[in-house]
Amino acid sequence: MAGGVITTGNVPAAHWPGVHAFVMAEYDEFPTEYTDLYDTETSKMSFEKDVAFTSFGLAKVKTQGGAVDYDSETQDYSVTYNHLTIGLGFIVTREEYDDNLYDMVGKRRAKRLGRSMRQTTEVFGAALYNLGFGTTSPYFTSGDGVAWFSTIHPTKAGLQSNNPVNADISETALEAIQVAAMSAVDGRGLTAKLIAESLHIHPSNYFEANRILKSVLQNDTANNAVNVLKMVNAFPKGIKMNHYFTSTGAYFVRTNAPNGPTHFERRSMETTRENDFDTENLKVKSTKRESFGFTDWRGAFASSPS
Repeated sequence: MAGGVITTGNVPAAHWPGVHAFVMAEYDEFPTEYTDLYDTETSKMSFEKDVAFTSFGLAKVKTQGGAVDYDSETQDYSVTYNHLTIGLGFIVTREEYDDNLYDMVGKRRAKRLGRSMRQTTEVFGAALYNLGFGTTSPYFTSGDGVAWFSTIHPTKAGLQSNNPVNADISETALEAIQVAAMSAVDGRGLTAKLIAESLHIHPSNYFEANRILKSVLQNDTANNAVNVLKMVNAFPKGIKMNHYFTSTGAYFVRTNAPNGPTHFERRSMETTRENDFDTENLKVKSTKRESFGFTDWRGAFASSPS
């Protein structure tokens, strides 16, 4: 247990009448953002496990009187989603609680506790993307043993990539990612109908991304040509800004691949309070259980300029 106990000495002004306002570090919050990065599912297990299987390959020509070739499916890799328990709380002495003249001070403590819990989930959710180019997440391991965004995903059809370009965001770079997604194949080389659905960016790329995708004509050129990305509605779910991305240059494209980035909610946030019998201190805590991960790496493509 870290931190200290809130006593009358921590907030002496709260025990004097006539205070006009308590100025605290409270700001409006952004709407929930991790839900744009993951599909959320409910879990009732201690952990969740996904097992990937290979598909069948292409059929072969059968000679007259000859036997049909038979193929087999095999287990490929497995992914385990280990639910983390996260929690935070605060302790207030009985004296501070009794003598505090301002009810709003206590209410704001609970409000700030909820804010900390919500932003912790946002940070955990963004971390998988932030660490996706070569660092193993501290709480998740990819199934095929390489980074999430890699050019060397091992499959029976050879090495595959969901990191086709590493360059600043541009029309050309986004087209390269679109082409990579449209050209995707499964583990046996059969075509996979992947559709790039949304573009996820750091705030520093917000204006450039909007210029690229929403200009009527080609962006930053003198060409009298249509903006094809806009014309074909290349990202039907739009631009999603995430304030918890740590790389200012990296950007990500989510696809419609099933079993891509997934968030499991094992237990939603619970806030409880109780008084310690011996000290009479009031303890307030919030906890929740959840996990973030991905099974099929084709669920997202990305670029991170060096």
